[in-house]
Amino acid sequence: SISGCARSHPYSVAMRHTQRQVLMNDPAWSSTRGNYYSAIPPHAGMKLAREIATVTYRSGPEWELRFGRRRADPSKPPALCPDFLIETYLDHAGEKWCLEYDANSLLYVSKAMDLFDLGKEHMDMLEGVRASNAHKLDQFAADKPTPKPESGSADLCNLTLPDTPYEEQESTAEIMNDNTDVKAATQDNEPPADLVKGMQGLRDIPALVLGVASDILFPAWQQREIAAALRKVGNRKVTHVELGEDRSLFGHDTFLLDLEGVGGELKRFLG
Repeated sequence: SISGCARSHPYSVAMRHTQRQVLMNDPAWSSTRGNYYSAIPPHAGMKLAREIATVTYRSGPEWELRFGRRRADPSKPPALCPDFLIETYLDHAGEKWCLEYDANSLLYVSKAMDLFDLGKEHMDMLEGVRASNAHKLDQFAADKPTPKPESGSADLCNLTLPDTPYEEQESTAEIMNDNTDVKAATQDNEPPADLVKGMQGLRDIPALVLGVASDILFPAWQQREIAAALRKVGNRKVTHVELGEDRSLFGHDTFLLDLEGVGGELKRFLG
């Protein structure tokens, strides 16, 4: 597991939700409910979604060193279009990517990432869903038409608001007292019991768990959680490595860019 997790946490879910909302509010997507294949694709929504994603892939310290507060053209007056170097970088990243990837694919892959959870309760639920839908997979494999769902996609997107409005909690202690999982993850590095149960099947599998301190999308505590859960189930072949900011400032993209830090650890682990 390199910059991965055993369960998606609220921050990453929130960022992907925001990306999807930006994309789905592009008129080219919303006016067709995603059936844009014979029309103009939602390029604007895709570009903005990618810009948001790019912010989560890297780190502030890296961008401070790389771009600082420098402007693309200091001789011109400030403008609302891409002006600072960091803005031109995001604009380029979004523009390039929006022409290369399918919008609906992004929506479904993104939602699948939100739903990822190796906890036993969630895994048991998935087994039940797979069993109840096995006939649909068989029909699909046999190239037979499957019946349409009883409710339309619009019904699935209806927002159910809580009975009482959300209220900000006044202190960190209040949050900790209300949620033992949060306390375990942030203070004691103790994985939730349900997650430990869900990872029983990995007890005898040699594992390399590598995290990066500058990663804000899959923060290093999530890799510590994986390693701790594996050790809790009795796995004695767990190698946990955490690259500090003195070794990598690339954030989540470290797994793509740091050949020495990531590649070296992989080479040592694989022998």
